[in-house]
Amino acid sequence: MCNRLEGKVAIVTGAGSGIGRGIALAFAKEGAKVVVNDEHGEEATAVAEEIRAQGKEALAVEADVSRNDQVEEMVSRTLEAFGRIDVLVNNAGVGGEHVGTPLSDLTEEDWDRTYEVNLKAHFLTCRAIMPHMIEQKSGKIVNISSIAGKTGSPIIPHYSATKAGAVNFTQALARELAPHRVNVNAVCPGLIWTPLWERMATLLAEKASLPSGVNPRAVFDGAVQQMIPMKTEQTAEDIAMTAVFLASSESDQITGQAINVDGGAELH
Repeated sequence: MCNRLEGKVAIVTGAGSGIGRGIALAFAKEGAKVVVNDEHGEEATAVAEEIRAQGKEALAVEADVSRNDQVEEMVSRTLEAFGRIDVLVNNAGVGGEHVGTPLSDLTEEDWDRTYEVNLKAHFLTCRAIMPHMIEQKSGKIVNISSIAGKTGSPIIPHYSATKAGAVNFTQALARELAPHRVNVNAVCPGLIWTPLWERMATLLAEKASLPSGVNPRAVFDGAVQQMIPMKTEQTAEDIAMTAVFLASSESDQITGQAINVDGGAELH
C-alpha cells in the first residue's frame, strides 16, 4: 500500500539517524510532510534533503527535545510551515556513557540524561502538541520504547527503567486522549544495529575485556543469536512500517498498546 499518510504532517524526533531516519523516510514515502528533528542539525538536514530529493516535503529542525523551550520552538516552526500536526513520533533516545552490572558503574549523569531524553522528552513533546490535536479532534502519537522496557536488563537498568516508563506513560496518555479521538501507542523494538546499539556494544566489549579482534558488531551479533528466537536482527524499516500503521487510519481503534517488533524476544 502507499499514500496511507497523504496530507498528514508528522514530527519525528531523533530522526537524523537509525530508527528515526527510517521512520521519517517511510512517512514521506507514504505521503506525509515530515518534520525531521535531531539535536544534531546537520544530520536532520541531511535526512530532510533525502526526503526532498524524492519530491516530498520536509522541514529540518535542530532541537534538544529534553528542553522545553526548544520543543516549543519546534512546534511553532511546524505550525508556521505546515499549519497543523497530525502525527508525533517520540523516537529520540540515548543510553548513557556507561553500562551497569554492577549498578555502581553507572553515574548520576548517566541516569539523568537517559531519563531526560527517553522519558521527560515524551512528556514535553506530548504536552506541546496535545492542544492542537484536541482542537482538530484527531491525531496519532507513537512512542518508541524497547523490549528492555518489558523486562529490565541489569546491563542497562537506567535505559530499561525509562523505556518501561514510556510504556506506562503511553497507557496513561491514551486514556486521557481517547475521548478526543487521539490515539497513543508505543513500539518496542528488539535488537537493531543503530548508532546507539553500536555505542552500547563497544561499552560491553570493553567491560568484558574481550580480545581486540572482537569488534562491537560481533558483540551485537552474539546478542541476536542469544536473545532473538528468530535468530535475525530487526531493522529500522521493520520499526518504520509498524509506525506507519499506527500513524494511519488503519489503527483508528488501537490505542494504549505497546507492540513488540522483536523476532519473538518478548512474548507479552
